[in-house]
Amino acid sequence: MGTNAIIKITNLRLRTYIGFNDVEKANKQDVVINIEIHYPASEACDSDDVENALNYKTVCKNVIRHVEEGRFLLLERLVADVLGIACDHPWVERAMVTIDKPHALRFADSVSLTLAWERE
Repeated sequence: MGTNAIIKITNLRLRTYIGFNDVEKANKQDVVINIEIHYPASEACDSDDVENALNYKTVCKNVIRHVEEGRFLLLERLVADVLGIACDHPWVERAMVTIDKPHALRFADSVSLTLAWERE
C-alpha cells in the first residue's frame, strides 16, 4: 500500500500589489497564503533520500518570487497563479490554495479565496 503525504505551508505572509482601485494599485498589501499539496511519498519514506521527496522549499521560493514581483487585479488570479505553482511538480496529485487579504473589508478580519486542483 502506498503512503500519501500532505505538505502544508501555513500562513506565508507576503506583500504584493493586489486590487484595482488607485490606492491598491499604488501600495503593496499584505496577503496570507496557505498551501496544501498531496503527493505519493512511499519512496521517500522507504529510502530517506531527498531525491524521492517533493521539495517544499522550492515551491515556497517560487511562490514568494511570483507574489512579491507580481501585480494582480483580482484575488482569483493571484490564487490561481499560486495554485499553478503548487501543482507544477509531476508527482502532485492534489493541491489547494487559500489566500487571505487582511482588512479588505471594514468590519472583517480578512477576505479569502480558495481554489483546488486534482489530477484526473
